[in-house]
Amino acid sequence: MSFADLGTVKLHYRIEGPDDGAPVVFANSLGTDLHLWDPIMPLLPKGLRILRFDKRGHGQSSCPPAPYSMGAMVSDTEKLMEHTGFKDALFVGLSVGGMIAQGLAVKRLDLVRTMVLSNTAAKIGNQAMWNDRIETVKSAGIEALADSVMERWFSKAFRAGPDVSFWRDMVTSQPTEGYVGCCAAISGTDFYTPTASLRLPTLAIAGSEDGSTPPDLVRETADLIPGSQFHLIRKAGHLPCVEHPQEFARLLTEFMRSTGHI
Repeated sequence: MSFADLGTVKLHYRIEGPDDGAPVVFANSLGTDLHLWDPIMPLLPKGLRILRFDKRGHGQSSCPPAPYSMGAMVSDTEKLMEHTGFKDALFVGLSVGGMIAQGLAVKRLDLVRTMVLSNTAAKIGNQAMWNDRIETVKSAGIEALADSVMERWFSKAFRAGPDVSFWRDMVTSQPTEGYVGCCAAISGTDFYTPTASLRLPTLAIAGSEDGSTPPDLVRETADLIPGSQFHLIRKAGHLPCVEHPQEFARLLTEFMRSTGHI
C-alpha cells in the first residue's frame, strides 16, 4: 500500500507493471476508488506501467475539509504524477476523472500525451443540481442517494444482477466530506473554453444508458477537440469499464496502438 504526502492531502495509489512500460494513468469517478478499474486490468496489454489512485476524500486517501476545487484536484494529480515519475502518459479519466484529465492536459502537456475521456464532459450538470445533492448528503448521508446513483450508473439488466451490491457499497462507504467536496468541485467546473484549446489524440467513450453523462453530452465535449474519436458502448451506463470490461479494454488497446503508445 503506497501513499504520497502532497502537503494538503495524502493520496493512496497503486503502481503496476515494469519500470520501463508505457505509462497509463487512471482517474475514477465520484463515489468510487481505484478498484473501479479492477475489471479491465487483466484485459489490458502486458508490459504497461499503470498508475491508479484514490482522489482526495475517497478510498484510503485523506479527506480534507470540503468544499474542493477542480484546480486542487488537478494539482493533486499533477503532484502525484511527478512524485511517481509518470510523464508522457495515456491519461484515462472517467466522469470527474475525465474533468481532471481535461484540466491537467491544459496545464501540463508534458504529463499527458494522449487522453481517454470516458463518460464525462467539459461541464456536468448545473450548480442548482449539485447544491441539492450536497444538501441531501449532508442531511441524510450518501445512503439517501445510493439507489438513484445506481440507476444512473448501470443499465437495468446489470442492476438486476448480483454485482450491483458491490458498487452500491462502494458509494456508501465513501466519506461524506469527500463526496460533497468533489460535488462542489464538479459544480464549479466549466471547461468548454480550455478544452477547446487542446490538440492531443483523444478518445471519448459514452454509455448508451448513462444517466449521468448522456452520450450527446460526451460527444459534444469530444467535438471540442479536433481529430478526437468517439465510441458508444451499447447497453452500458455510466461505468462501462464495469458493465463491458472487454469492450472497454479493447477500445483502450486499439487507441494505444493507433497513437503509438504501445
